[in-house]
Amino acid sequence: MVNIIFMAALLVIVLATGCTGSGKVLPALEIEGQPESIKTNVLETGALALQRDAPPDKLNIYLVGFHPLKNDPQHQFEAHHFCQQVNQDFAQCVLYDGNTPDANMNGIEYIISERLFNSLPEKEQQYWHPHNGEILSGQLVAPGLPEAADKEVMQGKMNSYGKTWHTWRVTHGNGNNDQLPLGEPALAWSFNRFGEAKPGLVESRDRRMDINTEERRRQRQDLTPLAHPQAGVDALQGKFKGSTQPIPGVVDKSAAPGLGGESFPSQ
Repeated sequence: MVNIIFMAALLVIVLATGCTGSGKVLPALEIEGQPESIKTNVLETGALALQRDAPPDKLNIYLVGFHPLKNDPQHQFEAHHFCQQVNQDFAQCVLYDGNTPDANMNGIEYIISERLFNSLPEKEQQYWHPHNGEILSGQLVAPGLPEAADKEVMQGKMNSYGKTWHTWRVTHGNGNNDQLPLGEPALAWSFNRFGEAKPGLVESRDRRMDINTEERRRQRQDLTPLAHPQAGVDALQGKFKGSTQPIPGVVDKSAAPGLGGESFPSQ
């Protein structure tokens, strides 16, 4: 009942206030290939009318953030997440390089709560990146929602973890995009300090989508007391060019007094 009331209130906020971050983001790459034939178009039209598309219909939460690859932190992605919240502890997302119908699918992400993460064996935990840095820095946003509703979404993701595999090295601002999804999937990570994202990466997203990351960061400062120390915050420490600064509230578990444990090794 509480969830129904909350969602109803959220809908009222959405309808009653202005939205930001709803700009279109075209694909980062146009795929080479012959135009679709008339036969293919007819088959698609028939499939649309006769076949079910229930799973993608459930991908009704839209998030945009950034990922560095864990093995290659200088390779960084602007990631458009289309997600389904399966239950309070688990969500699943399909990743694209844009938000238009012709966007290229370039990965997947699973999101779990702190409770589920703590139930995993240590060997498995090394695949899951922490989310507090993405949230408290203002970099992760829910485009198209009023900022108050965006903040509610982010509060629900505090202390969570994501397991992300990018299957295609295609993203905006990358001059070396692969023309096709080549090679093995690559494990992605999160930014956990200011200065880890390449210059211009966040700013380019903000210009195209009418987003103010700094303003989102300021509005979320009261979420900082909710942040628990997280595993993996220091996994890529020292592997980015230039100087970096801590994000208030973002602390590695191994550095938290009384928690012990080891930093997670880079794969």
